Amino acid sequence: MSTQEWTYLIIGITFALYIGIAIWSKAGSTKDFYVAGGSVSPLANGMATAADWMSAASFISMAGLISFMGYDGSVFLMGWTGGYVLLALLLAPYLRKFGQFTVPDFIGTRYYSNTARIVAVLCALLVSFTYVAGQMRGVGIVFSRFLEVDINTGVIIGMLIVLFYAVLGGMKGITYTQVAQYCVLIFAFMVPAIFISIQMTGKVIPQIGMGSVLNDGSGMYLLEKLDKLSVELGFAEYTAGSKSMIDIFAITMALMVGTAGLPHVIVRFFTVKRVRDARKSAGLALLFIAILYTTAPAVAVFARTNLINTIHESTYSEVPDWFSNWEKTGLLSFEDKNKDGLIQYHASPEINELKVDRDIMVLANPEIANLPNWVIALVAAGGLAAALSTAAGLLLVISASISHDLAKKVFRPDLTDKQELRLARGAAVFAVIIAGYFGINPPGFVAAVVALAFGLAAASFFPAIVLGIFYKKMNKQGAISGMVVGICLMLFYMLKFKFGLFDGGVSAVNNLKEEWWFGISPEGFGTVAMLVNFIIALTVNSFYPAPPDSVQEIVENIRIPSGAKPPQNSH
Repeated sequence: MSTQEWTYLIIGITFALYIGIAIWSKAGSTKDFYVAGGSVSPLANGMATAADWMSAASFISMAGLISFMGYDGSVFLMGWTGGYVLLALLLAPYLRKFGQFTVPDFIGTRYYSNTARIVAVLCALLVSFTYVAGQMRGVGIVFSRFLEVDINTGVIIGMLIVLFYAVLGGMKGITYTQVAQYCVLIFAFMVPAIFISIQMTGKVIPQIGMGSVLNDGSGMYLLEKLDKLSVELGFAEYTAGSKSMIDIFAITMALMVGTAGLPHVIVRFFTVKRVRDARKSAGLALLFIAILYTTAPAVAVFARTNLINTIHESTYSEVPDWFSNWEKTGLLSFEDKNKDGLIQYHASPEINELKVDRDIMVLANPEIANLPNWVIALVAAGGLAAALSTAAGLLLVISASISHDLAKKVFRPDLTDKQELRLARGAAVFAVIIAGYFGINPPGFVAAVVALAFGLAAASFFPAIVLGIFYKKMNKQGAISGMVVGICLMLFYMLKFKFGLFDGGVSAVNNLKEEWWFGISPEGFGTVAMLVNFIIALTVNSFYPAPPDSVQEIVENIRIPSGAKPPQNSH
């Protein structure tokens, strides 16, 4: 069977599975729609959380970024993995015990204020729409190559699929769909990695293969060979870093605390029965996530080495089929500057004749390595599973923010369960349309766009959630001030230095690097905005009275382990 036929078959089977699960688990109440009835097992929730967490950025874009950035790409691994540990240990159990449906619900109740709730809703919408833009671009890339349609058509097909199971099943449908999607995406990521590891080094485990000797008889280590190739082409050594230490620290920290403030991941911990189950599912999710995250650097090394070996100084008229296939998508292009028919791949823009979109590296990797057609099709299905699972989780956050946090809690407290459910589904339709627009007009690479969403989450939610749990005297005035200043500062920096809004547009962005504040990139500025949020919140807090006793009592209670007796006052 051809790659095209295998692709239609495998994607068709997986999509039928997702839609079947959505129909089987149709939400019948708002509790089903928002938190899957609060009855998901720790194992299922762990797999669903892992799928929700491992988006198109993790599956499609992260290894691609690492393959081009080398050592500097480790910030994504450290930040995202460390952030999940932070979320699992520091926030998830307490938020579960608090027992609200959404993050704005927690903030609105903890800070006893509809103003705080509205600010949190606006922040959740901003974070979620920025994040979902990356997912829809990922969907478009997969469809454009493997179904041979243009990216815009691919995005529209993805929108329709997500719309069906997100609107019909809500969190209940999404949870069990994500369990299936985790199985698909992890299998799709690991199979080609194992194949290529055996092919290049004879080692079955990719993580070991990455640090092993090549089996081509040269006696060279794989990383040693890649360093040598990189230097020959004018790039820095793959294993050497070029970013400043402060920027690496800032990006890693922004990704970490941004993770801990992501509303679509936090809401997963409201779907289990008990606080203990929230801890268990967080631990299991970390294990499931680690499988992909420890393999991604190996995939990056394999892909980069194979790309250079296959392309550099090859004759354009004799390029393999995979090159022509990706050229059709516009994500790979060759310009013969010196008219010699050879493909010159070089760090110098004057010499370089090859443009490679970083987001294609994982998807093209099996084709470059000449793996069987069914493996190539499997990777396409995995990329779609990763993008669609996270997109669905994000759309639910957007839907719940509008229907539950704004409509029910602020403007229409008299809404019936049935009316709220109808509104939630309508909000999901609206969210899908907006997400589709961002997918068709993406603001950058998938992982780069997603990194900005983490910065926004770090700047807005993280301080409010941490102070809300661990500082009972934190009042609404402080929390609201911190969130507003933090998100506005991050937005300003992002628009100025990532999109050149105030300085001549996107074309001027590279010239603005010397003006970065403290030498920190837009992807890392969430760390600065988060610190400003904390400072503003605590400063404003000191000028206003402490929260009511009832709120302080709630904060004390959520930190007491389930089943334990509250401490008695000593006399």
